[in-house]
Amino acid sequence: MAVQSASPLFLREEEIRRGVELLWFGYGHLTRSIDEGLAANGLGRAHHRALYFIARQPDLTVSDLLKLLGITKQSLGRVLGELTDRELVEMKPGTVDRRQRLLRLSAAGTALEHALFETLRARMAQAYVEAGQGSIAGFWTVLEGLIPAEERARAAALRDD
Repeated sequence: MAVQSASPLFLREEEIRRGVELLWFGYGHLTRSIDEGLAANGLGRAHHRALYFIARQPDLTVSDLLKLLGITKQSLGRVLGELTDRELVEMKPGTVDRRQRLLRLSAAGTALEHALFETLRARMAQAYVEAGQGSIAGFWTVLEGLIPAEERARAAALRDD
């Protein structure tokens, strides 16, 4: 695929629109690549996002997952209810505060999350190869720039694991 370079004027409407469109289309195709695996398990993308972040941070609290996902407590309650009913996620009380609920993937949840991630990994790896190593840091910088400054520490904390 031929790479289009940005205009020397840089932030013209065309470049902004192109970036937004590529982000939408790229993310849409990336997430659709796992839809079949989710559907085979009677799950949707909200379930996957929960599985993904619980896998990244075992013993994540429900309140921290709410912050990461940016969804309502009611929506998360439904998703976690289904994941625990299917024995993909385990919930236990906190060690210091027993009211806290800590989340961890079960063996079945770990296997499913790994299978889904392998599909995402393959798609991302191919895109990185096509873009070239020099493009990756710039891509990450742009994406991090889309995150409000006060929330960037949450994304950075995932890298530290």
